[in-house]
Amino acid sequence: MELELYDSKELIHISSDIFTYEYNKSLIHQITVAYRAKSRQGSKAQKNRAEVKGSGRKPWRQKGTGRARAGSFSSPIWRSGGVTFAAKPRDYSQKVNKKMYKGSLKSIFSELLRKNRLLIFNSFKIDYPKTKLLLEKVKKISFNRILIITYKYDRNIFLASRNLYNINICQVNSINPLMLISCKKIIITVEALRSLEEILE
Repeated sequence: MELELYDSKELIHISSDIFTYEYNKSLIHQITVAYRAKSRQGSKAQKNRAEVKGSGRKPWRQKGTGRARAGSFSSPIWRSGGVTFAAKPRDYSQKVNKKMYKGSLKSIFSELLRKNRLLIFNSFKIDYPKTKLLLEKVKKISFNRILIITYKYDRNIFLASRNLYNINICQVNSINPLMLISCKKIIITVEALRSLEEILE
């Protein structure tokens, strides 16, 4: 499969197995939910009645006081008592097979290409780490959330984009489904594209 580069008229060959993949909405949803779940800290913690600080003495005798019977100061129905079903630190991550993960990325990239949201550049560089230079380079592209995928860390582009909320930078080995579907346009270099094909093959 051949495709024309965005910054020139040159044609390059891209993998048909990756960029003509069938769109699988349910798979993408499942992978996205799993990715979000894995990002959760899961550090919420509360104390149950056994962990609340205090004496284990019975507050008052069982009968004869006219009050309701009570056996502990740490009862959940009391102020400063323990929590009945106390939350504990937990791991929210879900198991995702490699085949499913690769399938979701192929499905997303194929859909991006079909909707003309994937722009392939021969090279994407700026001479100095200036935001103005980066804005001039992408002024023809929609500014509603752009993701720039590079093969390796580019200091100039990274520094120039730090102050722009609608432009994200990532290396090809750090992409994830959530990042791809949340951006309007995806810019990828030929070098990064070849690396992506190796990863997803």
